[in-house]
Amino acid sequence: MPLRYRTAGESHGPALIALVEGLPAGLRVDTDWIDAELARRQGGYGRGARQRIETDRVRILSGVRQGITLGSPIALEIVNADSRIDDPVRTPPVHQPRPGHADLAGSVKWLTNDCRGTLERASARETAARVAAGALAGCMLREVGIEAFGFVLGAIDAFANIEVEAASLAALRAARDGAQVACPCPTTDARLVEHIHAAKVAQDTVGGLCRVHVLGCPIGLGSCVAADERLDARLAMAVMGIQAFKAVEIGLGRECALRFGSQVHDPIAFDASRSGEPHLGYLRPTNHAGGLEGGMTNGMPVVVTGTMKPIATLLQGLPSVDLRTKAATRSQYERSDISAVAAASVVMEHAVGFEIARAFLEKFGGDTWDQVRASHDRFLSAARTL
Repeated sequence: MPLRYRTAGESHGPALIALVEGLPAGLRVDTDWIDAELARRQGGYGRGARQRIETDRVRILSGVRQGITLGSPIALEIVNADSRIDDPVRTPPVHQPRPGHADLAGSVKWLTNDCRGTLERASARETAARVAAGALAGCMLREVGIEAFGFVLGAIDAFANIEVEAASLAALRAARDGAQVACPCPTTDARLVEHIHAAKVAQDTVGGLCRVHVLGCPIGLGSCVAADERLDARLAMAVMGIQAFKAVEIGLGRECALRFGSQVHDPIAFDASRSGEPHLGYLRPTNHAGGLEGGMTNGMPVVVTGTMKPIATLLQGLPSVDLRTKAATRSQYERSDISAVAAASVVMEHAVGFEIARAFLEKFGGDTWDQVRASHDRFLSAARTL
């Protein structure tokens, strides 16, 4: 069975559920780490009041015994402390759709003038379940030395220039986790705080760029055989599936259009003394391809950048209509954030990580973790003899 997940649960419902299928038996699950990642998703300057109400923790309902996977579907539950979906006073009908949100499209799709049902399911609150699923898959990746590192690159006119390497990863992670907007560059992080504060005063919102580096991927994950098997296409879909993301880039991304080919493609060299590394000794002085060529990993770090738009719920409201009367009005306000870009970087990290894990199991799959690990080791041994 391929690795996959589905999530369920409304924003103010009793709980969020993630159902993960396809993990092999015998894998140790680190629930403390999953909970830590859920807590990281709730952080960041610019978050709203809900983050002070909820304390997200995962509860495993099936598929794990004594901390070890059984090979059966794994159900993860995250309880909503602020459950009020059936309270007509606290969750009243919404008739003024918010531009940029799912409100209008969903109301027409489901033939209602009440946006409440759409906004409850379309809410980014659902991403807590996605982070839990991604962190669960990450327990497997960490066993083979694959690590995903996500952070905020910047917004508006403040963007960091950050080099991510295995040797600097621990220091960068500490800097990111100590930052207010999850940016490892202190100068950029401080400027982002200023922008978000200014947006709060103006009753506006701020988006930003998130970036994920995945280190330790072996060569050959993904495929060039079919469009839906290309790992770059699958990563793009995983990121674009996150609420409020409007663009995805791999490596140089759109910068490729501004350069000649000689300035884009990464030269290849070989150093036998480094054959023990993920690239098997095939070195690149640059990584403009973002670790992916022909839809497959090439041994360099996978680099994905995602653009998150500013949140569609503004305190000031935006021009809209009343769906009952069609009269001009302002969009209705729902409790929200000024900026959730720090949280979005956590969600993106785990969305990317889950897709890497899926490609890993497609190549090295087995019923048990020992079989998967042995397949991985045999492949690397054979690849080093080429």
